[in-house]
Amino acid sequence: MSSTVLTPPQIESPWTLPSRGRVGMFSLIAAESAIFTIFVVAYVFYLGKSISGPTPRDVLELPIFNTACLLLSSLTIHFAISALRKGKSGAFVGLWALTFLLGAIFLVGTGREWHHLIYDKGLTIQTNLFGTTYYSLVGLHAFHVIVGLTGILIVLAFALAGQVKEEHSDRLDVFSLYWHFVDTVWVVVFLVVYVIGR
Repeated sequence: MSSTVLTPPQIESPWTLPSRGRVGMFSLIAAESAIFTIFVVAYVFYLGKSISGPTPRDVLELPIFNTACLLLSSLTIHFAISALRKGKSGAFVGLWALTFLLGAIFLVGTGREWHHLIYDKGLTIQTNLFGTTYYSLVGLHAFHVIVGLTGILIVLAFALAGQVKEEHSDRLDVFSLYWHFVDTVWVVVFLVVYVIGR
């Protein structure tokens, strides 16, 4: 006669709705992804169709340093929020400030690149189809970086005033999704414009 061992029933944790902030952020990211997709497709579609120069191969250089700074900022914002969750406010402020600095370096690098293209290479938004699509796509991304940096700077100001606490980590985690999105989009732009497009 075999004996069976009864195991207690598994108690499943109740399912809860995601936070409104997270749903809102994912909705924003979905909408922004659609906009970026349109701009990327337009860039690829018009690639090589300019009647006159310069072409991407003539004027574009790989922005390796700027890209490294932006991608590194995704790590620093992640570790900043992790530090805040553990109650390490000093580490949070330092990592959050470093995130702002890395994003600002990227933005300044983009501005220097544009200055070089306009004044040294003669490529403006009106020069040819390449100029139009290039400045539209990279400019759209730069605008999103500015928005992100503004948010990071506001949080940094509150943090320096001692107003950012451990209980705010979930809200900042939602905000960080936007910054990760900006970084991810740059990987696509970098590949399309500076690698495939050249």
